Formats: sequence, C-alpha cells, structure tokens
Amino acid sequence: MVTAPEVLRYLDAADFPAPRDEIVQEAEREGAPPEVLKALRGMPPVDYHNKDEVARSAKTDLIDLSDAERAARARDRKHERIAMPERPPD
Repeated sequence: MVTAPEVLRYLDAADFPAPRDEIVQEAEREGAPPEVLKALRGMPPVDYHNKDEVARSAKTDLIDLSDAERAARARDRKHERIAMPERPPD
C-alpha cells in the first residue's frame, strides 16, 4: 500500500476543486505508478477542494500519519453504510 505523500507527489499540477476522475487523470499524466492510481480510484466519486481532502480520502497506508491526523480522518468519515435517505443532513 502507498502512503499519502507518495500519492500527493503526482498531484502538484492538479487544479482544485476537481472530481475524482480528473485527479486520477492528472496522476496518470504525471506518471504515477499503478498502486498510486489504485489508491486514487478507491476514493469516493465526489469533488475534492484541495490536496488535504485527497490525502484523507485516498486508500493509503496509515503508518505515516500522526495520531492527530488519524483522529481527524476518523472524525471526518461519513456514515458510508447508511442508506442515503437515512443519512443525517450535512
């Protein structure tokens, strides 16, 4: 599994806000390896406003995160397993 800094290395030229598919295309243009592209494709298909949001959403290894970053990532998670009508309003 890749780390967040490895994923973000290929997004220096990305324009935000951007949908997931554009972020993946940018990483492909920058020559990202298959494991980075897999981590980006694993993100929810929404618009991302900056690289921090990408880092929190990409399927990366959590080893390189500080305790505070892990807590923030856990706190920011949406209730992904709840059906849409039952979700609380954002």
